Amino acid sequence: MTTKKLFLDALENQILLFDGAMGTEIQKYNPKPEDFPNNQDGFNDGLVLTHPEWIKQIHKNYLDAGADCIETNSFGSNKIKLDEYGYGDQTVEFNKKIAEIAVEACSKYTEKPRYAIGSMGPSGYLPSSNDPDLGQKPLDEIRDAFELQAQGLILGKVDALLIETSQDILEVKLVIEACHEAMEKTGKKIPIIANTTLDQYGKMLLGTNIQAAYTTISDMGIDVFGLNCSTGPIEMTPSVRWLDEQNEHNLLVVPNAGMPENQGGQAVYKMTPEKMGAALGDFLERFKKVRIIGGCCGTNPQHIAALRKVIDEKDNSVEG
Repeated sequence: MTTKKLFLDALENQILLFDGAMGTEIQKYNPKPEDFPNNQDGFNDGLVLTHPEWIKQIHKNYLDAGADCIETNSFGSNKIKLDEYGYGDQTVEFNKKIAEIAVEACSKYTEKPRYAIGSMGPSGYLPSSNDPDLGQKPLDEIRDAFELQAQGLILGKVDALLIETSQDILEVKLVIEACHEAMEKTGKKIPIIANTTLDQYGKMLLGTNIQAAYTTISDMGIDVFGLNCSTGPIEMTPSVRWLDEQNEHNLLVVPNAGMPENQGGQAVYKMTPEKMGAALGDFLERFKKVRIIGGCCGTNPQHIAALRKVIDEKDNSVEG
């Protein structure tokens, strides 16, 4: 059995491959309202209680496709989000349970280390904005909501915390602070990956550009800086190039399968596994600080298998 390398050690020695989308994989089970806790249709994170076997199988599918890292099914499991479903007072235990499912899935693979990454999606509020609804949530309430989530994920033994699909740089700051506080409370230090989500013009939802976002959080004790969601890899190129030139933090790049196309009110992602593999393979060739790749919306195990092939071919050419 392989001795599990610490996540950051692995990052220095190899390109790590993340998994793909979770929500669309859940949809393949054609869930009905009664499949969710208390018939709360769309409460995907709640499937940990009613259909943990679905989540285990999705994790397994991505690990079988070659992912080194799988993200916990906890994207919407901060206390603010869980309050909406009546589970806010169980935030720590809820996230611990979700984390344990991913950790157990990883433990079944012994030929090389696999890592469970604690996913922390946005609160649904925009603390930087003046919006009468979205901008009025007290900052300490947002921070506390994420601190409880981080505690649960750490207690569930994830290998790193992932702040993802972030729309507001102030919220990212609050979540980073929450992660550090949770580590103090649990007495366990693990890596923090902080992602921002940019539109096709290289800006966050409230207009923050990549330079400002990076400068704001790069010295807050994070271990990896990343970009995920919103666009495909092509639109991310200028931002990745700038980040690579800073030659500071290791970088994560986890795009969608291209830009979404509206078809009958549904977002459809058309970038094939092969095209996505070629685009991210190009990033690995050109940008040396890119150490993590994977897929967001519209990606599935076939996309991850294609990325695995790209990484393996790159490793073989280096060895050769």
